This record gives sequence, C-alpha cells and structure tokens, in this order.
Amino acid sequence: MSHEYGGGGGRRGRRGGRGGGRGYRDGSRDGSRERWDRGGGRGSGGQSSDFDQDPGGGGQRDRPPPHLKGRDIGMWYARYGAVRRKQADRRSRPVVQMDAAREQHITKLLNSVQNDQPGPARDCRDAGASTSDSWRSAANSSGHCYFDGEASEEDKKKIEFKSEEEEEEVTHKSQRYFSPAVVKDEAPDAWDKDDQQEKESLKKKDKELEFLCQEVVRDSSLDERLQRDLQSKKSDPKYKEMLKFREKLPSYNKKEELVQLINSSRVLVVSGETGCGKTTQVTQFILDDYINRGVGSMCRVVCTQPRRISAISVAERVSAERAESVGNGNSCGYQIRLQSRLPRRQGSVLYCTTGIILQWLRSDPMLSSISHLVLDEIHERNLQSDVLLVIVKELLNLRDDLKVILMSATLNAEKFSKFFDNCPVIHIPGLTFPVEEFLLEDIVEMTSYRPKNSDRRPSWKKGFMQGHQSRPEKEEKEAEYKESWPCYARTLQDRYSDHTIEALEMFDNDDKIDLELILALIRHIVLKEEEGAILVFLPGWSDISSLNDLLTAQQMFRSDRFVIIPLHSLMPTVNQTMVFKRPPPGVRKIVIATNIAETSITIDDVVYVIDGGKIKETHFDTNNNISTMTSEWVSLANAKQRKGRAGRVCPGKCYHLYNGLRASLLDAYQLPEIMRTPLEELCLQIKILKLGSIAQFLEKALDPPTEKAVNLAIKNLIDLNALDHSENLTALGFHLARLPVEPHIGKLILFGALLGCLDPVFTIAASLSFKDPFFIPLGKEKMADMRRRVCPETPRVTISLLSTPFRAGRKRNSVVPGVRGSTAGTTSCPPTHSRCCTT
Repeated sequence: MSHEYGGGGGRRGRRGGRGGGRGYRDGSRDGSRERWDRGGGRGSGGQSSDFDQDPGGGGQRDRPPPHLKGRDIGMWYARYGAVRRKQADRRSRPVVQMDAAREQHITKLLNSVQNDQPGPARDCRDAGASTSDSWRSAANSSGHCYFDGEASEEDKKKIEFKSEEEEEEVTHKSQRYFSPAVVKDEAPDAWDKDDQQEKESLKKKDKELEFLCQEVVRDSSLDERLQRDLQSKKSDPKYKEMLKFREKLPSYNKKEELVQLINSSRVLVVSGETGCGKTTQVTQFILDDYINRGVGSMCRVVCTQPRRISAISVAERVSAERAESVGNGNSCGYQIRLQSRLPRRQGSVLYCTTGIILQWLRSDPMLSSISHLVLDEIHERNLQSDVLLVIVKELLNLRDDLKVILMSATLNAEKFSKFFDNCPVIHIPGLTFPVEEFLLEDIVEMTSYRPKNSDRRPSWKKGFMQGHQSRPEKEEKEAEYKESWPCYARTLQDRYSDHTIEALEMFDNDDKIDLELILALIRHIVLKEEEGAILVFLPGWSDISSLNDLLTAQQMFRSDRFVIIPLHSLMPTVNQTMVFKRPPPGVRKIVIATNIAETSITIDDVVYVIDGGKIKETHFDTNNNISTMTSEWVSLANAKQRKGRAGRVCPGKCYHLYNGLRASLLDAYQLPEIMRTPLEELCLQIKILKLGSIAQFLEKALDPPTEKAVNLAIKNLIDLNALDHSENLTALGFHLARLPVEPHIGKLILFGALLGCLDPVFTIAASLSFKDPFFIPLGKEKMADMRRRVCPETPRVTISLLSTPFRAGRKRNSVVPGVRGSTAGTTSCPPTHSRCCTT
C-alpha cells in the first residue's frame, strides 16, 4: 500500500513505503498516533499537521514550517524533540503480560498506598480521563503556588502548550492518585506533588498501619489451623467455664438468627438492651461462623467504640471468653491512640476507637482489609460516628463484599435502619432485674434533707438566668417550668410533707448539683439498703472531685469497708480499669463517674444508681463564633441508660435528682454533636479524606448541621490559610488535617517548630487544647495548695506563663502537683519570673 505525502506539495514529493513520516495519511510507526503525525498535508483530503501548516505542504523534514519565527521555532523544536524521545522510549519499553486477577490485585495495592497524598480524588471513571481533562489537571501542577492568587497570563499560556508527553504524564499521575472517593464529581485539588515529594510521603508505614492495610487473602493452611484451634478450645476448662456464662446471655439465644441475617444482608441494625451481650458476642459469632465453614482466614472483624476504656475492656473480656491473652497475635485485640495490642492479621477481631478507622481511611479508602465493620454505640451520635456513617453508606456502593453491622441501644434504632435504605433490624432483650425509680421528692422525703442555704431558690425566682446568655429552646423550657410549678406543687400536697415541698422549691438551681444531698443519700443507702455497689453520675471532674472530698472527710467512709473510685476520661487508663474489679465480701464499692459509664462500659455489680440529672455538653454559638461547655439537663434517653446500669445481678434502685415536673420537660434525645460543635476539624478531615465538597458531604449526614455553621467553619479555615477560596486544601491545611488538634492549635505548633521554640509551644498548645491545665489531684490537695502559694497570684494569666511550671519542674526532675500532664516535681517558680500561673 502506497502512502501519499500531503499531495506532493512538499520538496521531497512522494516517499512511498516509509510510513510514519510527517504528513502521512496511513503511517505505520508508533508515532503515527501522535497529534502532529495524524493525517497528511493539505492535499488529497488529508488534515494539516499541528506543527506544519505551510500552504505548500510543509517545510523540510525535521525542520519547522517556514512561517514560524523567533520563539515559536524554539517551541516547535522542543515539542518535536519530546515526541521523538517518547517514540524511542516506547520502542525500547519492555512488555509485561499478566493474568487479570494479578493485575487487579496490584491495582488495589497501589490504590491502597496512594491515598496518603494530598492529590486529587477520582473514581475509576476518571482513570481513563480525556486529554482535555488531563490538561486541566496539568494546570494544577504548573508550579503555581497556593498563596499567589490567580495564575498570571504567562503561566496560563505555558499550560496551553503542553506536549503529548506531558499530557500522558499528567494522566499517569491522575491514575496514581486514583482513590475510590465517595464524591465522584469533585474537582481536582489545586496543587500536586512532584515525583520526589511523592516518594518521600510514601515511605514505609509503622507497624500498626501496615497491620491495618493488609488485604485479606484466603490462606487454606490457616483455615485448617483455625478450625483445629477452635475445636481444641472446647476441651479447655477456662473456655468451657466462660461458655457457660455466654450461653446465659440473651444475645447467645439469638446466635443462629444473627449469623443468618449477617450473611444474607449487607447492613444490619442490632438493637439491644443494656447487658444483653451484643458488644462482646456478635463479633465472636461472626468469627466462629467463618472458622467453622473453613474460611476463617477471610474473616477480619473491626468493631468501633466511642471511648478508649470501652475498646480496651471489651477486647480483654472477649479474649478471656476465648481463653486467650488479648493481642499478641491471638484472635482478639484492640487499638487506641498511642496504645495497641494487635491480634493476628486474618481470622481476628479488632476493637478500636472511631478515630482509628477515620485515620485508616487515609491509607485504605476502600477498607479492603476489613470483611465486617461493626459500629457500636451509634445512638450516642458523636461527631466521628455520624461522619463514619456517611462514609460507610457511600462505601457500600463500591464494595459488594463488605458487611456492616450497626449496634445501638434500643433508642431510635429505626432511624438508623431508614438511613441505610430500611435495612433489617433485630432486637435483643436485656438481662436485667426490675429497677425501682425514685424522683427528687421521694429522695427528700426519705432522707429528710433540707438545703443549708436558705436563699437557694430556683433560678426563675431570682430573675431568669440572672442575665446570663441562654439558648432560646432552653429559655422556653424554663418559662414553661415556671408557669407549671404552682400547679405541680399542689399535686404533691397529698403525698408529701410540707417540709419536702418547701425543700423542692430550693433545689432546682439550674447550675449546680447539691452534693450534700448525694452524700445524705449515700449514707441512707449504706445504712438502710442491702449490699451492692453504688454508681453516681455527675457532669464533670469538679463535681467528682468535690464529692470524693466530702466522702473521704467522713469517718464512716474512710474505713476499709468502702472503696471509692472516681471515673473520668482525664484519668489514666490503668486507673479506669479498677472499676471492673469486684471488692472483697463486706466491702461496698462507690463509683463516681461522668456519662462515660452510661453505655460504653458495664460495671456488673452495681445495684444502686444515683442520677445527678446533669451532663456536660459543648454548644457552639454561630452568631459570636464561641464554643462553650455547660451543664445541661439529661435527656430521657440518658435517664433510661443510667437506670439500666442498676439491676444487673439483682433487683436495683435508681435515684433521679430532679422532680416529676422537670422529668416531663426533658428532651427525648441529646442534640447530635455535629449540630452543636465547631466544624473546622471535621471540614479538614473531609478534605484530607477526599470526600468532595464539604457542604454536600455534610448534607448527607443523619442530622445535618446548619448551613450557617458550615459556612462559618469554611470561612474560618480560609482565614487560617488552611483552605483556598475553591475549598481545596493548602499545604498548611494538609498538615493541619494530619494533626489531631484544633486547627488554630495545630498552626501554633507548626509555627513553633519553624521558629525554633517547639518546647514551650507544645506546653502552651496542650494547655489550651485540653480543658484547664490546672486541677487539684485527688489526695494531693495540700501539696497543690502549697505549690500555688509559692507562686504569687496575678489578676490575669498570659499563655506564655503556662509553660513556666513545666520548665521549672523539669529542671528539678520532680512532679508539679496540680499541673496536669507535667512530668516534673515539686518546685518553686523560677526567680526570674515575677508572676506564675494560678487558677
């Protein structure tokens, strides 16, 4: 077949048989597909070359067209050379052939390691993007800086003159950056990393991250070994003893039904009463079913917990039930921040906090290493759980083999089912004895208690809230309470004494809990009720510490017949685990806790519950851009959960420190955290996980935050230079998103590192981000007071002073009592400093 050279208009005329040359209509060389090699000259119906548009059929071979001049000639040679180099590279490039299964495995492996990059997120449809789409991506890697504003006209021209080689490189990059993101129409981020930066950020992960990202592949020898191990356990005395206890749990009676529903459904909601055993048993049912079917190596169950203590305690319990030690390559383990005891990679159950899964998604966006994802305690509606629900719902569209189990208390389970397209729901009854409830009027009547302060009137009788700001819905509740109180007081006259009714009017202070009343109630329980542990719910550390002081000041509670255990998230994990140990006979345990003991943990020897009626909540004022933490009345759901903590081993009693009128005005549920907290950290997580537009993503939440709150968060991040005006992560924003702190605190840390003052900045950042850095340790009050007297008081505290006790303590290599987080010791303030931090 002959080949025409542009109709013979060129100097060389006709060069049949060589093919692939400039202007050939049917070239056979590889380069014939290139844009500047397509078609012939202006003769014979061929199309003119992009580089050779001379009316006479083009210039000489390997030379630019004669009409080009100056800079255009240089650019022609540059593009010509690039294409020639690519042709030579193609001819010398080795060819590798592999089967489809291996190719798919390698593709998944590459996708699992790329998501740590701040590059653009794309779905599989983008992998084969058109040249024009690749060109638009190339504009973002042109060297234009995030902080420079719009690109200059010269830069735009440079972008327009990309060669075919550069276009292919951009497309190749986009495929490397491919991530199965939830939002598929997201525009590429406005910046990209060069190859060297990519290599640096793809360094070997630590041991835990490697464990998390291991893809599940069937191992026949492991399947057989797991079957043998499970069979041998059935003759183990410890396993048999634990199995007898497990068989008594209500969840065990639902084992077959649970396994069948999990295997036949992609999503299942498990609703269970307190103490039914759903948290410890469901994961074991899944694992044992896979092992018995001979595919144990294909099972990897991950169960999220809202708190560190629950992840640890549940993992330890499950390991004990399986006659194993927790972690150490056995079947069950846990992972929380800064601490882990990991199980084997396949055929295992891992309990972890919700934050671990969100971090996991950065490296493995498909969660390809998980066969079953169990989301526990989802009714608590914390920020991370609500975000994870949205991600998992979208992930189910990309993974047909993923099983999702949502576990909740009996509260609002149908709402979660509806969110996941009316998925099946199974209810497990609880294993509890009857619990008798008492309200404030009953408590005052039985203890004959009267408040000491005669001026303790309800807040509405002293002038509502005394001028303090309050949320509108809270004001409405208080106004309704004020109007209804006289009528309610009359209904009490026939059942309670005048003393009790008079005391009730003095109790309803909106800000404080009467700890003296709790002390009187504990004495009443100790003296007149049967044996059993007492669990007291208080809103925060200040109340816990004060009640602990009141109890230890009484001669009665200083004896060996009582064990008083404070339980708070500020306490070390080792101290928290003490609440699960049963005391010796004749010793009564008194646990003083926050809502951490509501659902996340189960103290099985509790018989008496004292519900303080308050809970600490964070509320965000979008008008003033201020976040506050205040004590609020509990919801009916909270009250029900607290009641359920009693009666685990025998009939129990629950004492609520609010009257019947207040109980009738309680909200059904707490407001979800996503609707009452600042959203800056969440927005950064959405961007680093490449989940698309922030507003569009949050609209998919179970209860979306207000548009005003979302816009304010985005504005704050733009002002912080964490996002650009197109809502893309900047270099600073990428680093802030990887720090587990509030963005402003993260920027403080980064600038401290840049300016060489990291040590004091770390101290200040920790102090500012973790509540009050000064507190009074239980049992060390006198030592803390002595230290504070050494430091002269000052009317105000500057942030630079926060690091003073830490620096001084380190010099003496001793501990500073009263300063949280310090590793140093009793010390005096530095002589060069005239002031010292005080509370």
